[in-house]
Amino acid sequence: MRIGIFGAGAMADALGTRWAASGHELMVTGRTPANARALAGKLGARAGDFAEVAEHAEVALIAVLYQGMDSTLSMIGDGLRGKPIVDCNNPVEVRDFTLVTAPGRSMAQQIATATGGHVVKAFNLCHARVWEMQPPVFDRRRLVVPYCGDDDAACALVARLIGDLGCEPLAAGDLRHAHHLEAMAAIMIRLLFGGHDPLSAFNLVTAEPVPPTS
Repeated sequence: MRIGIFGAGAMADALGTRWAASGHELMVTGRTPANARALAGKLGARAGDFAEVAEHAEVALIAVLYQGMDSTLSMIGDGLRGKPIVDCNNPVEVRDFTLVTAPGRSMAQQIATATGGHVVKAFNLCHARVWEMQPPVFDRRRLVVPYCGDDDAACALVARLIGDLGCEPLAAGDLRHAHHLEAMAAIMIRLLFGGHDPLSAFNLVTAEPVPPTS
């Protein structure tokens, strides 16, 4: 799969590294071209400008801090219209750990409106170091990764990308539900800033039968 990566930070690095190892063809861009070129070199990928990466992408990952989202979306323009987009971002300020988006409105919906792409919210509930795990396993259980989106084909692609990391995809609703995932992330970010191990995660688990006592 041809993946266009918009951003050159820790999340782009962690996810891109794992997807490159799974055989996907990556191309990287960002608002700081030198950083994009450095990440592309690390991933064994190509770097390009926003238009080139949008053209390359069968599916795009947007991975930037929320403060840079408006600028990034402006530079993308119409380049991703009609294409699947993975949104792993969290609009969470880190003083009071609250969402900066309007109540009930998600960053995922903002990206969809700005780009005309088929946005799927995913990969936003863990620190980048979790995605570096090969695979992410907690208490001997694969990490369950919820995702939200409106387009069935885009959701299927993202479910495949989740599986490529050794995780279990979990459909969690349409894009209207993305703001719930962003609110969950606010809780996790607060815990991480409070000193919890970066290798921490919410995980969906089911009860295991207890063997009968003799």
